[in-house]
Amino acid sequence: MPNSSARDLVPIYASAFLRSLGVGLMGVVLGVYLFRAGLNSTRIGFVLAAGLAGGTVATALAGFRADRIGRRRTLFFVSLLACAGGVGLALMHSFAALLLVAFLGMLNGMGSDRSANYALEQAIIPGLVNDRGRTWALSWYNVLIDGGGALGALAGGLPLALHAWAGVGLTRAYEYLFFGYAALHLLNALLYVLMTRSVEVAPIATPEAGRITPESKRIVRRLAALFSLDSFGGGFLGDALVAYWFFRRFGIDEKELGLLFFAVHLLNAASHLIAAWLAKRIGLVNTMVFTHLPSSLLLIAVPFAPSVKIAVLLFLLRESMVEMDVPTRQSYLAAMVKPHERSYASGLTNLMRTVSWAAASSLAGAVMQNLAFGAPLVLGGSCKIVYDLLLYRGFRHLKPPEERGAGA
Repeated sequence: MPNSSARDLVPIYASAFLRSLGVGLMGVVLGVYLFRAGLNSTRIGFVLAAGLAGGTVATALAGFRADRIGRRRTLFFVSLLACAGGVGLALMHSFAALLLVAFLGMLNGMGSDRSANYALEQAIIPGLVNDRGRTWALSWYNVLIDGGGALGALAGGLPLALHAWAGVGLTRAYEYLFFGYAALHLLNALLYVLMTRSVEVAPIATPEAGRITPESKRIVRRLAALFSLDSFGGGFLGDALVAYWFFRRFGIDEKELGLLFFAVHLLNAASHLIAAWLAKRIGLVNTMVFTHLPSSLLLIAVPFAPSVKIAVLLFLLRESMVEMDVPTRQSYLAAMVKPHERSYASGLTNLMRTVSWAAASSLAGAVMQNLAFGAPLVLGGSCKIVYDLLLYRGFRHLKPPEERGAGA
């Protein structure tokens, strides 16, 4: 691996960690802040949806135009927009202004990173390492994302701490927090400046050679459809909804929920490294399916648990396996296309995942209220099981380069 390529992993890893601090933070405080700012539930939903829409548009542009604009330039300007979103959130308070700030700043209240930078970084990392190092590089990348998200979630208590311990007004405490969020994204932008030309797509000799091949389009579209099914199931299982289920079902309070989801993020982070180790031995597709399938069965069992201890145990066991398919999925997708096609592949699949996640999220509350209180967990797990079976059926014989000569 060239030295310049190795050095480029450092700013990518650092920016992913810092960005996920902000994502974890916003996942905890954004809805509460908007409520304290006087918005009702409907308007809060509109602001969150505007942020998701802004992120979706940015992901589409990054996936289909970043290689022409320049990957470093795209990452830099998207980070500046996110920085402006934090500043706008601190300074603007009217509903119309908050809608605009959320859209342009791509404010993410989901608690998980689905940004344009996240999609583009997944296209860059495989080009900085060899085939055998690809899954490990992506695993460490996701470890940092989950670690940052865990710490960011814990930081959600800072406004109340500043209010109680330093006598800072609650509104002013939130403003400080949002300026800090903006500073994280400004630092991200500066980190991207440190990257070399190794992250860019190599020049293509002819326009025809730079086009996406029909075979790659077919593979990417099939995978995008499957990944969107998985994400649709995940849309029923957002942190906020699952936390609400534990609160209502077993009376677990906010403090205990915070500790539970901190443990969840730590288990997710550790599982990424286990996934890379396992993929080297049984293959990427097998790792994706044979860890994801039992995690979905454990999830479906959670609503039927007779006690809080059993429910929490089942949920934590599920979380120890459920994200092993994340770095392996990213690695497999990158392996199935040519280097200049990776931005397209990552952009399209992440775009489809975000849209599907949003669609299911909009239904989850109604399903819980009108069908059964634990129905979202069962429906989400069932969608994921169907995804696993279809993925194994369709791709178990299609091997990445590092597995083709190893009999994996």
